[in-house]
Amino acid sequence: METKTEKHRAIAAKKPTLTPKAIIHQSFGSKASYTVEEVKESRQTECLGLSIQQKGPCLYRCTLQLPELSVVSGTFSKKKDAEQSAAEMAIEKLGIRPMIDDPTPQEAWGNLVARISYIFSENFLSSLHPLSGHIGAALWRKGDRCGSIPISIVAVYDAKISSLCKCINPEVESNPFLVISFIMRATTELSGSLVTSEQHLWIRNQNPYSQDIVESLMKQDYSQECIQVAAVRIPSSVEKPVEAVTLRISSKEYYLDIIANDLGFEDAANVLISRNLGRASSETRLFFAAPKSYILDQSSKLPNGKETYHSDGSLNVRASYLSGQDIIGDAILASIGYTWKSRDLFYEDVTVRSYYRMLIGKTPGGIYKLSREAMLTAELPSRFTTRANWRGSLPRDILCMFCRQHHLSEPVFSIHPSKAVSESEMFKCELKLLSRHEDLIIKCFPEDSFKKQNNAIQNASLILLSWLNKYFKNILVPFEKLDETVDFDIQIYSRNIFKGISACQSLHNGQLNAIELHKILESICANSSYIISGNGVCSLKIDGPDSGVCPCNGSLACISYSVSLIVEGENIKEMIEVCNDFEFEVGVGAVISYVEEVVMQMSVGQSAYFTTNSLPDFIFASASDSAKIMSLLSSKTCSMEYEISLTKVAEPLEDRMEQALFSPSLSKQRVEFAVQRILESHATTLLDFGCGSGSLLEALLNYSTSLEKIAGVDISQKGLIRAAKVLNSKLVTNSDAVMLPTSVKSVILYEGSITKFGSKLHGFDIGTCLEVIEHMDEDQACLFGDVALSYFCPQILIVSTPNFEYNVVLQKSSMTNQEQEDESDEKSLLQSCKFRNHDHKFEWTREQFQQWASDIAARHNYKVKFSGVGGSADVEPGFASQIAVFEREWTPEDNMLKEADIEYHYNVLWEWNSENR
Repeated sequence: METKTEKHRAIAAKKPTLTPKAIIHQSFGSKASYTVEEVKESRQTECLGLSIQQKGPCLYRCTLQLPELSVVSGTFSKKKDAEQSAAEMAIEKLGIRPMIDDPTPQEAWGNLVARISYIFSENFLSSLHPLSGHIGAALWRKGDRCGSIPISIVAVYDAKISSLCKCINPEVESNPFLVISFIMRATTELSGSLVTSEQHLWIRNQNPYSQDIVESLMKQDYSQECIQVAAVRIPSSVEKPVEAVTLRISSKEYYLDIIANDLGFEDAANVLISRNLGRASSETRLFFAAPKSYILDQSSKLPNGKETYHSDGSLNVRASYLSGQDIIGDAILASIGYTWKSRDLFYEDVTVRSYYRMLIGKTPGGIYKLSREAMLTAELPSRFTTRANWRGSLPRDILCMFCRQHHLSEPVFSIHPSKAVSESEMFKCELKLLSRHEDLIIKCFPEDSFKKQNNAIQNASLILLSWLNKYFKNILVPFEKLDETVDFDIQIYSRNIFKGISACQSLHNGQLNAIELHKILESICANSSYIISGNGVCSLKIDGPDSGVCPCNGSLACISYSVSLIVEGENIKEMIEVCNDFEFEVGVGAVISYVEEVVMQMSVGQSAYFTTNSLPDFIFASASDSAKIMSLLSSKTCSMEYEISLTKVAEPLEDRMEQALFSPSLSKQRVEFAVQRILESHATTLLDFGCGSGSLLEALLNYSTSLEKIAGVDISQKGLIRAAKVLNSKLVTNSDAVMLPTSVKSVILYEGSITKFGSKLHGFDIGTCLEVIEHMDEDQACLFGDVALSYFCPQILIVSTPNFEYNVVLQKSSMTNQEQEDESDEKSLLQSCKFRNHDHKFEWTREQFQQWASDIAARHNYKVKFSGVGGSADVEPGFASQIAVFEREWTPEDNMLKEADIEYHYNVLWEWNSENR
């Protein structure tokens, strides 16, 4: 069995070694000069046997100038790698052996005694150091407290003392309060110069300082007789809410005495201070007055002693979770203290809103919400498409911040070439999450492959973040059952990550609402008199004319919005969150579900108003007056009111590229192609497979054709609802005022899959499937072809899909002149081409498409001809949108319908008939 001493040695051994630059700095200091220059190089790339020159990545070379020599590194993709390489080369040439940074425990003890003696010397107090500010303020204290500072202050504000104590006992890393016990023991060896008291836990110089030192230490800014600092009280009982407090400190008072009094203690020596929260430069800390029994417990935890714990204080769960340390009793969260910059007291206000933001900032979803400044609207997206479409902090940055918040090592990313057969190089990313001591906790290795290494890293980070986010929402799940919550891409190796999190299980589901808000939210939902639909939205109203510019999956929607808390039956409305310019990608879960559902029903220029009783978990992180909101939630029946304006929609990459080259647009050219075939065939009925939001059906109403009945079928209910609104609006206009050229008398929209047979879709004269099959898996696209020609049996079937070879032209049109010169070879461009839309499952070349169409035509006795729109069949690379026209020359038999194994039920979502209008 591993002994405690061996465990300490193992932990200490894992401390990272000095980097080459740090070693050079030890030896030469400011005499070492690094100069980094950018190197322009070209590289050879294999492109299916064709060797061409391409512009290589941005590379850097570093020159390190030392008094004795100069070295030049090789080339690297990162500046810091070039600098480290140059330093490593210099170390090798000079034969430098790095100084041992960590002393032995015995050496560290001697250094600790010397450091404490130096801190209370006049030489130290004449310098700018946080402790010199504390000692100066302590000179204003009255009676025998004059000049005495709490030992906890010395433990927290001097990094060298903390480092020495870690050498003596590595457990200081996880329990910083152990430093107090070492300072107390070390001070007893300085009894001739320092005075301390175990009973009161303070320390001071035995002999008075010189008059000059005293005057310099007590010199402060007296422009304000009294300062008021906003802070937050966090009660140890989770049944009590956090509340705002005000610290009133006069210019001649020691601020820790004021905090001690606010916590119910007379002596600041009892006040313990947490590590700083947030940024490394932040002075935001937790202050708590632990019972002496607790502090003495810490002093009993020595390397060769028995650990006992007999504190009569209660653990403050919320404060402990916030700081990652044990916090006992009530705590004050404040940003106040002395810094390296000035001897004047530094302070900033900390509000209840700040507290809640700090708390949610420890969850992946909370970090993302904070980066977007949209607590009540934004959600961590479920999918990473492209960096251009991502808004807010990137997944990798969020994961790194999460690791720092929970005191884990930085995540480790490993890039692997994809084993999939591909004409261009693809990459996968393996991601490892390690404990602070480098123990493997979680491994994530998604199967997704990407052309860019960075995209693979972002994708792996997001998959892990999404799982961690689910864990935070179900944190009461026992470790043994965690395997049931993970995807195949994730493996859990250790309980270590969950020790700190699981210790605060009472703070699950956004960390707060399970304890403080659960009963309130439950009573609000139960007592609400609203009739709530399935998505939680009620009283929806959309104002403004339909501009026809609507968001769709993959587009970037820009909205302005406000969120307010309203009280039912009363004229009370509290504004909570406002944003005038919020952009998000549609279809990846980047906003809360009911906001996206409403936005999908809008067009640019319209405004929507709705209420919901789904109160957000993070309402207090956005509310400026948390106390008032809490009071309303506790005593009133409330709901949330959203006001949203859709200001802009940036279409997906596919549409933007096509519009840059074609006039009229490809979509209009496809409609005109279909209309020409309708005129030639004298068809009276038409079925649009995968009709989406009804763009083709709507366009057909503008043409004079022989069509009398048109129908559309799609699996997306949202798209069909949109189609119904557009078609109804146009047909109502036709009946009331403007006569459209169409002779259409009936329109039907069916909800269902186009790969399953239903007799309602059988026997139409003409079928269209324009730019649909590429959104299906290839096997499903083949199945559609078989079902359409064998069971639906239209006289004519028109199928269009993007020509992948034409992507060279589309994507080259969006390049700069320099990029076009660098990618001048068409074959090279084809290998690096992206699909036109991230939602495309495949894109076929002309040969692949013609093979697919010819095969299904032969199987089902159809003739097929090939054409297209955008471009020309005679000019490479052919049409931008390739089209197959299938024609039937046989008559379906009545018993063909009976051959279908199962009749699939298509739901009629909307129907219009001219006779009943």
